[in-house]
Amino acid sequence: MLQFLSVILVLSLPLFSIVRTTDLEWDDRGYILFCLCMGRFGNQAEHFLGGLAFAKAVDRTLILPPWRTYKNVPFGEWFDVASVREYHRVITAEDFMERLAPKYWPQGNRTGYCFGYQGSDKPCKMKEGNPFGPFWDGLGVEFDNSVSYHVMYTDTTGWRIRFPADKEPVVALKGAPAPYPMAENTVPLQKYLKWSSIIEVEVKGHITKMFRGEKFIGIHLRNGVDWNNACKNVAGESKFMASPQCLGYGGSKKISAEMCFPSNDEVLRLLEKIVQLSGIQQIYVATDKNPMTKEIQTHLTNFQVKVHHLDPWLPQIDLAILGKSDYFIGNCISSFTAFVARERLVTGKPTFYWGYSS
Repeated sequence: MLQFLSVILVLSLPLFSIVRTTDLEWDDRGYILFCLCMGRFGNQAEHFLGGLAFAKAVDRTLILPPWRTYKNVPFGEWFDVASVREYHRVITAEDFMERLAPKYWPQGNRTGYCFGYQGSDKPCKMKEGNPFGPFWDGLGVEFDNSVSYHVMYTDTTGWRIRFPADKEPVVALKGAPAPYPMAENTVPLQKYLKWSSIIEVEVKGHITKMFRGEKFIGIHLRNGVDWNNACKNVAGESKFMASPQCLGYGGSKKISAEMCFPSNDEVLRLLEKIVQLSGIQQIYVATDKNPMTKEIQTHLTNFQVKVHHLDPWLPQIDLAILGKSDYFIGNCISSFTAFVARERLVTGKPTFYWGYSS
């Protein structure tokens, strides 16, 4: 669905001017677009929130990038554009390319930018490899030139000097101007990332059918072979992937093996504790491999629990359901868990972690 910018009557425009077009307005403060090209959705979400904060810091309208799966997924299919706009000026990439780019960023005048350390002037290979090539192809973008720049995204003053909007109105970056794991001060921006009505309707239908008005506990299990391999040598480290979500950003706490790849005993121990604490009998499992439904059902027979597992067509359905659970247990290292934990943090719901919560 197209999202249109509202027409604002401005009495005085000392810093910028607005040029009216059909349905949309051109913003002379400039635009920024970047590829969400690192990892799966959890990583992309952290990069997006960091990029959103950056766009506001440099006062450019953010062109909302598509989410990247095996194809480009328009931002508005999964999230409400109006909610993001409560924080900063945004326009969907689809609207921008269709309605503004032909006039203000036409083919023949499109430059791509990538960060290069001082002394490196290698050209950017904006479309080399997957997902970079398919991402830009999905938007119909061919680059006519590329530039390597040397200003860190943390230096917003220097960045604005390097990229004045009157000379470079559209800055298309190869990657997000944000760190991973995400910076601590961007975590609260999760409140502006609200599910689209399409996702909400499907999720509410699942919740009604499974739990019939009863409270439920949501758990996230990362137990696939790839995750097992990733966790083999992280014990004792102070930071790995999304670990700051439970260990904090200070670096004094260490990762344990159970935090990254919890044993079945740890899963059953902590889940039983939360069932006893809450008195809740409905359990929802989201996982990349083994939902442990039989093990959970058997271990908690005396509590008369019911265990549910959907394996939905879209992982975001799992995320949205977990976000609405009354209690949630997740994986401290996983950015998938981190998305749920941030949502629950801004809504005031409790989150626990395998191998970390006593």
